[in-house]
Amino acid sequence: MPSFINSYYRLLRRTLTVLMGFIILPVSLQIISRYTGIIPRYIWTEEIARFCFVWIIMIGAMIAVRDNAHFDVDLLPHPKTKQSQGRRNLIVHGAITTMALFFSSYGISFAKIGYIQNSEMSGINMASIYVAFPLTGFTWLLFVGEKIAEDIRMIKGVKKEPKQ
Repeated sequence: MPSFINSYYRLLRRTLTVLMGFIILPVSLQIISRYTGIIPRYIWTEEIARFCFVWIIMIGAMIAVRDNAHFDVDLLPHPKTKQSQGRRNLIVHGAITTMALFFSSYGISFAKIGYIQNSEMSGINMASIYVAFPLTGFTWLLFVGEKIAEDIRMIKGVKKEPKQ
């Protein structure tokens, strides 16, 4: 399972890189058409940039959970032992799990609504955009499951096995 999670994580990072590169094209076309008369103004470029941006945000949120790069608020005292650190992390990861369940559950309904809609400018089926939400929820569940297993090992005082 760890090799699948690592492969999926690398795929997400590559996809994010490609999307960051791809968004440059419609945004550049918008800028060029707005400030010069060289090319006509394209309305679809704004829509494509917005859809690309949604995917960039969702994939970035997926990666943030795996990297522990999301923010958390220190409401609990700073832990002094590994066991208390594990319990604190378990609380944070439990909150992430709750949000992941919301994203997964309501995201599926959202994607179903998108399945019967098409964008007006580009004609893209909106399910291809809305599916980012349940996918984010499921990915968070996958990544946070890995984190919860680490938390439980930390609470039990088990050392993490070195990667081979």
